[in-house]
Amino acid sequence: MLRISANLSIPLTEIEIQAIRAQGSGGQNVNKVATAVHLRFDIKASSLPEIYKERLLNLKDSRITSEGVVIIKAQRYSSQIKNREDALNRLQEIIKSVTVQIKPRKPTKPTKASKAKRLERKVIQSQRKSLRRKVEEEK
Repeated sequence: MLRISANLSIPLTEIEIQAIRAQGSGGQNVNKVATAVHLRFDIKASSLPEIYKERLLNLKDSRITSEGVVIIKAQRYSSQIKNREDALNRLQEIIKSVTVQIKPRKPTKPTKASKAKRLERKVIQSQRKSLRRKVEEEK
């Protein structure tokens, strides 16, 4: 079970993990051992609540395909076990991000005191700037 929160978890049977060869430098070992991990999670076929599925599908994330499959490639570590944990943690973070309820913003108006304070500051600033001007001689 991949625990997302206290009351939400995903069975590991819904997550497809495949070991693949890592890219990049790594010497001779990189050509022989499959240390990188390819994780696939089908959002639509999962046991997640519908609201979380909808939020995940609406995310603007390049790791989510148009078919609704989350694809994560983990190859940071030279150990397959660590890469597997890393991929699962990244999936957990994606799902956690949609479980947080964002509070709607309540529009507020400035108080009378703050308006008066702002206008007073403007008057003071105007006076300062007027004192910086050249003095014109009266004829």
